[in-house]
Amino acid sequence: MAAAKDLMQLGTLVAARHGWPEAKAFKAYELADADRMKLAGTAVELLKVFPKTPGGNAAHLTAAFAVQLDRHLAAPVHVVAGTLAVDGKPVYGDRRPFDGPAVFGDDEPQWNGHLWVMVGPFIADIAIFRAANSSDCPPELARHVHSVFGQDKGLYVDHWRRSRQVGLSYEPQYVLSRDEVTQLMGGAYRLLQGS
Repeated sequence: MAAAKDLMQLGTLVAARHGWPEAKAFKAYELADADRMKLAGTAVELLKVFPKTPGGNAAHLTAAFAVQLDRHLAAPVHVVAGTLAVDGKPVYGDRRPFDGPAVFGDDEPQWNGHLWVMVGPFIADIAIFRAANSSDCPPELARHVHSVFGQDKGLYVDHWRRSRQVGLSYEPQYVLSRDEVTQLMGGAYRLLQGS
């Protein structure tokens, strides 16, 4: 029930930033095998070139992934900000409201939450495995990711309602606009040029 409520809330957040036709397309999208393969291929290529840095630069990695997916998929792709919880306990974010335009008006956001990509109602999280392998990862997340998924993964893709079955709660609070994703790409480009 909570996943359905979150999905309805996310549809409302998509509509607020991108309009109701985009929210309708978001809810109706079905992930075909060809799109699943493009998702995986895009993630593999990006992870090869995106530098591993202290702190992980999850926001920049997520923005770069969303931009690449937008180029390769004919699907509704959105970057979502919110709280990531493991077995109900927040590990990134604190469930409190925040000012999305103020936080994401900078290409180096100062924020303790989590960003992930939604392709329709499917979560595509490219940052969770990098985070789990970094020294500053919350121990609960690292333990959970390694015990449930193993050590050698790069991308988590699942339908929204199934993420709770593996102990992950993606709790949406804000959907980034295209301009905000572009703003984050400024930081991603600097990281890529420095690598």
